[in-house]
Amino acid sequence: MTVPDTPERRPFNVLFLCTGNSARSIMAEAILNRAGRGNFRAFSAGSHPKGKVHPQTIALLRKLHYDVSGLRSKSWLEFSQPDSPKLDFVFTVCDNAAGEACPYWPGQPMTAHWGVPDPAAVEGTETEISLAFADAFRMLANRINIFVSLPLDKLDRLSLQRQLDAIGRTRDAAPPASAAE
Repeated sequence: MTVPDTPERRPFNVLFLCTGNSARSIMAEAILNRAGRGNFRAFSAGSHPKGKVHPQTIALLRKLHYDVSGLRSKSWLEFSQPDSPKLDFVFTVCDNAAGEACPYWPGQPMTAHWGVPDPAAVEGTETEISLAFADAFRMLANRINIFVSLPLDKLDRLSLQRQLDAIGRTRDAAPPASAAE
């Protein structure tokens, strides 16, 4: 990949994929658009989009002062068209999407799986559900902050792929151990 660090270099385009595109991939899009402002442009999509962003995702992002105005649940097919943005990176954030056959992505992007438990699947009290969303957000933010700190201009494609895969295996992305253990 080794990218020259020049003022005319465009921002890297990053697509976050999930099945429903209502929680994790939406959060990742918002996080990277803030953390990587100027260097990265994030998008999200789903293989079977829900058609709307989960209300808890919007509530959490608003609480954390993220701009939610442009966030929407959409199909990954929007990003496989000839006139779609040329993608540099595609990250799956759910295990289901990682196992699906993806469309062709313009730009031959680098890919990695950064699986995070689905907060939208959590059942329980309002507090338990809120904690699941906050935990997913924390995991994604940790991974994205590592990603944006990589010296992309100094890494060859193989080294970069190793780094991307390692980010997906970071321990901070695992659910915290229970106090009973």
